[in-house]
Amino acid sequence: MKKSKYSDAQIMTILKQAESGVPVADLCCEHGMSSASFYKWRSKYGGTDASLMARMKELDEENKRLKKMYAEKSMQNDLLKEALGKKW
Repeated sequence: MKKSKYSDAQIMTILKQAESGVPVADLCCEHGMSSASFYKWRSKYGGTDASLMARMKELDEENKRLKKMYAEKSMQNDLLKEALGKKW
């Protein structure tokens, strides 16, 4: 997955500026981003603070790791079933 060029702190700053009344179009021009990115961030991070945002990222990373582990174990299980099935 592509890494964002904006840090968590920058995203929070941009969202807070929008909450304070700065127009979205002006924010997008100032920070060099698309309005779609802003609205995606607002839907994902709206109403959260920095600690919750960091926790969400940690959980996403843990979820990716667990999915990878599950896929590997599932593949091993399928290979073992196939190998044992051929012997009989």
